[in-house]
Amino acid sequence: MAKEELITFEGEVTEILPDARFRVRLESGHEIVAYTAGKMKKNRIKTLAGDHVTVEMSPYDLDKGRLIFRHKDAGSGGPRPAARRPQFRRR
Repeated sequence: MAKEELITFEGEVTEILPDARFRVRLESGHEIVAYTAGKMKKNRIKTLAGDHVTVEMSPYDLDKGRLIFRHKDAGSGGPRPAARRPQFRRR
């Protein structure tokens, strides 16, 4: 299968399923089961219910897809700050 045969859709994650799969409702109202793409796993991008995502699908099977991008919400403000360790001064 060539890369240009894949089609992309926008949708929202409605449910987190076992085995790192997600139920996604596409903008058209169709519901599919999608898994996380390897680059998202590699970069440790977490996906939660309610996230707006881009899904890549094969035109031959329109019930399965692959999450390729998680869109940032307008109110998220980026990554959460890490907890700081107390600083000790050396003498």
